[in-house]
Amino acid sequence: MAGLRLSMEKLKLIGWHKEIGACVLGLVAIRLIWRLVNIIPPLPESMPMWQRLAAHASHYALYGFMFTMPVSGWLMSSAAGFPVSVFGWFTLPNLINQNEEARKLFLSIHTWLSYALIATIAAHIAAALYHHFITKDNILRRMLP
Repeated sequence: MAGLRLSMEKLKLIGWHKEIGACVLGLVAIRLIWRLVNIIPPLPESMPMWQRLAAHASHYALYGFMFTMPVSGWLMSSAAGFPVSVFGWFTLPNLINQNEEARKLFLSIHTWLSYALIATIAAHIAAALYHHFITKDNILRRMLP
């Protein structure tokens, strides 16, 4: 999307990207509330401590990235002077005034957060598959409905 030349198609894709990001932010907030009020099963005692710490750290990182990604995009849009409309239902307020330097900063943050989120998701998937196929414990089955 970012590599496309300026066109109506690109503007449409950017709009969808912002709308989906706003929805993700709302869903992450709901998920975080759900996570805080529901009991989760403890990790197995048979797991080494470093793996339990890594699991907790990756969960915190995933929530952090899922929250900061849409917020950084919202900040970038605000700094660019382009409001975020959510499917035409409502428009999110600008978080900051228009500022080109801030737009560039938030673009960079948004980009690097996306790489970090992808890497964390990949590591999380790899760890789940490791537990399922190598250690043959029930970690992956606990994640599935």
